Amino acid sequence: MKRPFEFLAAIVVATFVIARLAAASPPAHPNIVFILADDLGYGDLGCYGQKRIQTPRLDRLAAEGTRFTQCYAGSTVCAPSRCALMTGLDIGHARVRGNAGRQNPLAQSLRPGDVTVASVLKDAGYTTALIGKWGLGDVGGAEVGLPRRHGFDYFFGYLNQRHAHNYYPTFLWRNEQKVQLRNTVPKEDATGAGVSDNKLDYSADLIADEALAFLRRAKDQPFFLYFAPTLPHANNEAGKLGMEVPDLGPYKDLDWPPAQKAHAAMIARLDRDVGRLLDLLKDLGLEQKTIVFFSSDNGPHREGGNDPNFNDSNGPLRGIKRDMYEGGIRTPMIVRWPGRVPAGRVSDRVWAFWDFLPTAAALAGAKAPRGLDGISMLPAIEGRKQRRQHEYLYWEFHEGGFKQAIRAGDWKGVRLAPGKPLELYDLRTDLGETNNVAAANPQVVKRLDALLAKARTDSPDWPVKSLPAKR
Repeated sequence: MKRPFEFLAAIVVATFVIARLAAASPPAHPNIVFILADDLGYGDLGCYGQKRIQTPRLDRLAAEGTRFTQCYAGSTVCAPSRCALMTGLDIGHARVRGNAGRQNPLAQSLRPGDVTVASVLKDAGYTTALIGKWGLGDVGGAEVGLPRRHGFDYFFGYLNQRHAHNYYPTFLWRNEQKVQLRNTVPKEDATGAGVSDNKLDYSADLIADEALAFLRRAKDQPFFLYFAPTLPHANNEAGKLGMEVPDLGPYKDLDWPPAQKAHAAMIARLDRDVGRLLDLLKDLGLEQKTIVFFSSDNGPHREGGNDPNFNDSNGPLRGIKRDMYEGGIRTPMIVRWPGRVPAGRVSDRVWAFWDFLPTAAALAGAKAPRGLDGISMLPAIEGRKQRRQHEYLYWEFHEGGFKQAIRAGDWKGVRLAPGKPLELYDLRTDLGETNNVAAANPQVVKRLDALLAKARTDSPDWPVKSLPAKR
């Protein structure tokens, strides 16, 4: 029989061991950081096969976490993709289904009652911030969609995505107030878009600095940071000089076209900024307390003089931004959470942006809203068996007509206009979507047609003509 002092010693040792384990283990409800690049291609990162553009920090992030090879953006362009990410709804049900432009700003705006991942996490006790590009609400007619009306405690960056083309704007937004910069833009339009003639304050640097400042302020409480830099999007108003970057870095002396050197330098700057953020998390003692997601809003662009084929930005995939083929919608997805997300793992789990909201809710111990298209991917992220899976994934696109795409299992269907035959591809054997096998698989086509008929609801903001009647 143990003496009293032996019992006391055992209790002290046990308490010490439990404390050490608790300190070494990730918390049940981590901080959440989602980093969203802008127009970064599936093949633009070294860890996804890029050979010439160097991305050491993102490659290290992949080595320290799990790299997903079959994750999809919400859409093939910016605003609807971000809407799917924020609301957990695919583009058949999302509020914003395309880039509406200035003609109908409300069509590209969230409305009262739309629930976002930020509002879910805020209700769960998280401090929330969006640093970077929003694109889902603006001043001048679409104020109902402003970030702070949809769950964000703090916002810094661009409201309007046309404004976000300009890397040297005359102003950025802090909450609902303009922050004046030193740049001058002689032909600035009403949104703030244009081309600077003095190029003093580089917005991507300001946005990265602001993200780090938020982490320092929020370090002692649970937080959600949506870090949405505009790199490597082009300034479309600058024509062939649209790849705006302060310097060309290691690509300066290469025998490449100027736009390609600038595009690579923008990706290098993005990689550097991600590294700065990861380093700060470690310095603040938050590395094991924080889950980090990294992705891109759609495929690579052919804008601002950039040629996505020069450095094989879409890798093995067919298509780019604005295409419904894989290169337009399949994006990098890296997730790191030391101690909970397996390191050095590559996963072929199929999921999409609309899964982020329920996944974040599960991480926070919160309840996701009903009626979402997304499902929690936390089991797959943690390397466990993913029991709930999608019957199908659906996309639609409204620029230059109406296009649809659907994935069910390894089958991918693409319809390029209402009434046109469905193209069919077997992604298991034809990742590049080079062989349309619709004629040889009529029953699969029939099944995908039936799924397409039920995959969407009509939207008054996004009307479609000549759609076949629902069955």
